[in-house]
Amino acid sequence: MLSNIGFPGLILILIIALVIFGPSKLPEIGKAVGTSLKEFKKATKDIMSDDNDEQKKP
Repeated sequence: MLSNIGFPGLILILIIALVIFGPSKLPEIGKAVGTSLKEFKKATKDIMSDDNDEQKKP
């Protein structure tokens, strides 16, 4: 899905976000999205490691 957006679509989305939220809110939104992605990756890594640990046990 995201691979079909391309560079012009990404620029358009960023411009729309700038108009809707304003320049003062964009850093806060970016930080929140980054933190959410970091937590999601951590949870996924924990689940995968738990799954691997269970597979190793006889």
